[in-house]
Amino acid sequence: MPRLNIIVPVKRVIDYAIRPRVNAAKSVIETNGVKYSLNPFCEIAVEEAVRLRELHKDAVESITVVSAGNSKAQDTLRSGLAMGADKAVLIDTGIADATMLDLEPLAVAKLLDAYVKKAGANVVILGKQSIDDDSNQTGQILAGLLNWPQATNASKVEIDTDSGVATVTREVDGGSETLSAPLPLVITTDLRLNTPRYTKLQDIMKAKKKKTETLKPADLGVDITPRLQTISLADPPKRTGGAKVPDVDSLIGKLKEAGAI
Repeated sequence: MPRLNIIVPVKRVIDYAIRPRVNAAKSVIETNGVKYSLNPFCEIAVEEAVRLRELHKDAVESITVVSAGNSKAQDTLRSGLAMGADKAVLIDTGIADATMLDLEPLAVAKLLDAYVKKAGANVVILGKQSIDDDSNQTGQILAGLLNWPQATNASKVEIDTDSGVATVTREVDGGSETLSAPLPLVITTDLRLNTPRYTKLQDIMKAKKKKTETLKPADLGVDITPRLQTISLADPPKRTGGAKVPDVDSLIGKLKEAGAI
């Protein structure tokens, strides 16, 4: 069995603790002065890759974090390096923060498909979704483009480095499901897979010294022109306050008035 060459795609997103501000007139998310961070599901993916290397020290060749976006994504890549990744690659699309949602899952999957083939990787671990567009599509599309098996929404990952077979457990309605598949393989991570480690200052400083390779979509022969158009973007309607009713009959009457029953 060849050594594991692991690719971990990561994404720079508005921090999960920040409430996005919508500019309805321009149909964009306001990004001025907004804090960005590593997508939480991507962070879990990086952690899992590092844990696999810690468990199979001699079986892992390298861990590479890859991000598609503008130059600011280098901060996201450094977060992955600080967690334990060996190398970082930025696919610089030149797309500004205000229009980052224009980088569609299909385009990202095509970029990753080209890079995975270029790097000769045999395992791709990525978050099941990003918290900005919530598409949950990139991993599945990538597996289709590569013609690799896939195991999505993983809550447990085990790889037998001798046989080259991965066993993945994922939560489903009413229980859990366990799948096995030979490498090469695409795995998408769920929240319960692990708890990402806290990066120490020493690791952060070391990450700053590691170089980031920069590529352009044209270098990979990929056209990232958007195929979808955003018609409008608006805040959800404000919720109205509830009301108390004295008895069940009054409740039924209110529900009828609201057209709920």
